Amino acid sequence: MNKIATVISMVLGLGFLGCQENHTQYVEIDRAPAAPQGVYSVTADQTVYVYWLPVRESDLSHYRVFRSLNDVDYHYIGSTSKGTEEYVDENLANGTTYYYAISSVDRAGNESELSHETVFDTPRPEGRDLMLTDFNSFPRDAGYDFSTYSIVPYNSADADFYVELTQGIFYINVADVQTDIQDMGYTDNFDEISYSPTNPDGWSKVGWSEAILGHTYIIWTSNDHYAKLRVTAIGSNFVRFDWGYQVSQGNPELARPQHGDGYLRRTVGLSIVK
Repeated sequence: MNKIATVISMVLGLGFLGCQENHTQYVEIDRAPAAPQGVYSVTADQTVYVYWLPVRESDLSHYRVFRSLNDVDYHYIGSTSKGTEEYVDENLANGTTYYYAISSVDRAGNESELSHETVFDTPRPEGRDLMLTDFNSFPRDAGYDFSTYSIVPYNSADADFYVELTQGIFYINVADVQTDIQDMGYTDNFDEISYSPTNPDGWSKVGWSEAILGHTYIIWTSNDHYAKLRVTAIGSNFVRFDWGYQVSQGNPELARPQHGDGYLRRTVGLSIVK
């Protein structure tokens, strides 16, 4: 149990000659545990996963989880036991931003302050096993529209991106010059990338990226929404993806990169491939 010793000095007057005797009494006071640290969240479909570091207190009992819509008014939503430093908040509204804070409670009922990190998340729809085909061979099944969660022709006005097979290599092409793509590299799982990057120089300067198994890609659509793709399979004429799409427009906000004249055009041998 965490305790602090408070020293109380008692002065007793003895007789009328001013003779004094000091006595020190130690009183143990049980204090509240430390607030949880390292709080972070992972975005999912109508769900937010909240994680934090263990509080190393010998008499720790449990944690309390709080949620807010404005980072001011936090309301209790649930608890987890000692040793379970995670909470799954389900049945949320996609596109709505939620803020989270955690407190720790000891066996005597003493509760810490709320965690100090500003942790917020905006759940969004997602899907698995999206299969798109080479636009040269199957043009009607090559593109995807995030806003309607549907496969569309590669040249549809609603397409956000489409796939292309050129000289045995698959590419992910954005559909227009107002859409951007960034390869985030290999990831162990779909949830490893949970936000759009902040580096303004990381976006493709040509509007396409090679489709590599296990890589995750961020797409910034022409109408200012963010999405992610993870390549889960590559066949002879198809690419399979897991995907997530942020329905909250402009979340997160980034400075859009500048596009040169060669955007969306790739040189293959001596020809220009659109």
